Amino acid sequence: MFKKPKLIAEIGCNHMGDIEIAKEMISIAKTFCKVDSVKFQKRDNFYWAQLKPDIYYNPHPNPQNSFGRNYLEHREFLEFNIEQHKLLKLFCEQLDIEYGCSVWDLNSAKQIASLQPNYIKIPSACNDNYEMLNWLCDNYEGEIHVSTGMTKKIEIEQIVKFFIEKKRNHDLVIYHCISGYPVQFKDTYLLEIKRIKENYENLIKDVGYSGHHLGIAIDIAAYVLGANIIERHYTLDRTWKGTDHAASLEPDGLRKLKRDLMATYESLRFKEIEILDFEQIQYNKLKFVGENK
Repeated sequence: MFKKPKLIAEIGCNHMGDIEIAKEMISIAKTFCKVDSVKFQKRDNFYWAQLKPDIYYNPHPNPQNSFGRNYLEHREFLEFNIEQHKLLKLFCEQLDIEYGCSVWDLNSAKQIASLQPNYIKIPSACNDNYEMLNWLCDNYEGEIHVSTGMTKKIEIEQIVKFFIEKKRNHDLVIYHCISGYPVQFKDTYLLEIKRIKENYENLIKDVGYSGHHLGIAIDIAAYVLGANIIERHYTLDRTWKGTDHAASLEPDGLRKLKRDLMATYESLRFKEIEILDFEQIQYNKLKFVGENK
């Protein structure tokens, strides 16, 4: 039996640092696209500047997409503080759409956990930050979603074992992900979803897919292979300034994806009776009934 699919629209930093744009994106995601959840990001940029000074204190690699003189200023321009995240979560609750957030470091994890969202996402770049994972397992009661781009199979196994040891594996959702922006269809390797499902389905809460490909041609395949949670980047305009817009879906694409996921969900069942009631009419009219019937 297939689970009802859950579609997450990752707003991320596509709001361009403007909370009113963020609210508009939430509203459209709910009323027009009819998705289940929207997701943002939170990171301590000065912590990351210490870890990656060669990146953060140098100009953005794509200057046309930069909101600052260097990458640190760019990231700070896009960063919402915790009070703004609190307002966004409240706005989501008013519209009856789920709020979620990816956290990139321990400080951010602590702040977002204080809002008590239903889930917190660990991006691929941070899934080996066991200090953060440990704190979340000990202090946060919601679901913990972990993306696996740039991650070896043995590392995924170690993550699952860690959550089992912490007795939090039944709150763990593992996402198949390929860390490219955008990713060509041939490079999405969707059968990894099947492998994750076969290896860990009985150990974790669920399996997801975080897609960075263009269009919506293969998300249905991801769902049928076992990814009950589909996450896609979302923007109001793919030509906007910023690095994630090009790999994002605009509202109509997101709406169609939700429509197609629900149509697929409704279709994936066995027949309850051999000849359906509306088939019987055609049976009586068209079916050849031979002597051996």
